[in-house]
Amino acid sequence: MLSEHFARYEFQCRCGCGFDTVDAETLMVLEDVREWAGAPVHINSACRCLKYNRKVGSSDGSQHPKARAVDFIVEGKTPLEVYTYLIKKYHGKYGIGRYETFTHFDSRAVIARWIG
Repeated sequence: MLSEHFARYEFQCRCGCGFDTVDAETLMVLEDVREWAGAPVHINSACRCLKYNRKVGSSDGSQHPKARAVDFIVEGKTPLEVYTYLIKKYHGKYGIGRYETFTHFDSRAVIARWIG
């Protein structure tokens, strides 16, 4: 286990290359979301090697190949609820995106917000 609620395998690149790390700040925020929601957080995508990142249509500037990004869902919460919580709690920090079926978080050094 990397933390109380998350194991290393949950962050591994989905291509099977073995890339399976996560930035400590990203992990801290995931634990915060888990505590806030009082429910499991399921990771859709985290680490991506550059090859896989390109395959899924993401840019080389993505935070996923830097092990700083995670796309996730929270049981019992909508992406809008999660997005709203994150932008209020971490006002002026990080990359936070809302999509129809999941939320994106990354620990980039500059603020970014979007709805996809």
